[in-house]
Amino acid sequence: MPESKKVPVAFEEISKRLKNTELPEVDAVIGIQTGGRIPAVLCAYQLGVPLYMLPIHFRDPENQPEHEVPVVFDDYKLPEDASKVLLVDDVSVTGKTFEKALEVIASRYESITTFVLKGKGDYVLFPEIKPCVRWPWL
Repeated sequence: MPESKKVPVAFEEISKRLKNTELPEVDAVIGIQTGGRIPAVLCAYQLGVPLYMLPIHFRDPENQPEHEVPVVFDDYKLPEDASKVLLVDDVSVTGKTFEKALEVIASRYESITTFVLKGKGDYVLFPEIKPCVRWPWL
């Protein structure tokens, strides 16, 4: 999708909405790389909990699938003594990346809550936005 067709979202609006969102009590945040990296950092900072990254790749910068299914593409470290985690990505449309992440981590934790900026999740910061987004960090 051409950059001009994407809906711009200001960092200030993301920050404001996140501050006004009552996130669940968790022991750690797990961000899905690469798109979920910055939202995960923001959530972990707000919650004051450790941050971990799960490197899953599925779509290119133009939002087109690069693999048939999401792929874990690197070594990773997950929290060992956590029971409740917040799983964070920037966008979840089909849910395939969350499905892959849950396949990897589900047996490790008592509770997993999902968070996205846009799309489908337990917490969605911009539920009203349907088209592709131009995040301020891209």
